Amino acid sequence: MSPILKFGPKGDEWTYTRETKAYDLTRDAPSPRFTVRATEGSPDASITLAPTLSALVVVDMQNFFLHPRCNDHPTGLAAAERTLRVIVKCREIGIKIIWLNWGLCDDDLGTMPAATQRGFASSLIRPPLDSKQARNGFGSDMGEGRGRLLMAGSWNAKLYDPLQAASKAESDIFCNKNRISGLWNRETPLARALDAGGFRTVLFAGVNTDQCVLGTLADAYYHGWDCIMVEDCCATKTPDGQSVTIYNTSVS
Repeated sequence: MSPILKFGPKGDEWTYTRETKAYDLTRDAPSPRFTVRATEGSPDASITLAPTLSALVVVDMQNFFLHPRCNDHPTGLAAAERTLRVIVKCREIGIKIIWLNWGLCDDDLGTMPAATQRGFASSLIRPPLDSKQARNGFGSDMGEGRGRLLMAGSWNAKLYDPLQAASKAESDIFCNKNRISGLWNRETPLARALDAGGFRTVLFAGVNTDQCVLGTLADAYYHGWDCIMVEDCCATKTPDGQSVTIYNTSVS
């Protein structure tokens, strides 16, 4: 039995060394390289990345999901703090930072599928206990200076302040999305950015783990990108949603 396994088409392979439980996703890219330990799956497994082929996608860490004026999300705030530290490391080793956020335009409102509309209009069906968590539909005025719900340029759709301060307009990539997944087709801003940058390995952080993070990660997986969930930098309020999503991601 060969001590080294190869996965994928020629020129785009992963290698796996049995003895060391080491995955190599570098595809013979030039140095530098960076190795991380897997937190799930085989004990002591490691993954080696090529920073030039890698991007960290930070999903939906916006005021709407994290700011106390819009939501109560303590695990999300904790994940945001850890994400800030990961961003520093990514910049240090040369991994590109991509911010993926809900950011709708008026044309999107006229083409939004019914199921997606309903998910963000739940307050019209069952009124919330407090106004800060009101969901009266995409584009509705949230009141109190928070702007129209998840519309590009509105206060609620902006990055949460600590993440906004950590972003770099001159070097980071900023992508709006108009669905749960930022990769629901190959012409989305995120898909175009990943293709244009030649990125093959995508690390994921953000909220909510079992919703927009998972939706985007799953579509990236289906389209052939390497997918790594940065577990400590993802969070959700869904009961058991974190553990189930992490488990399913680790075995795929």
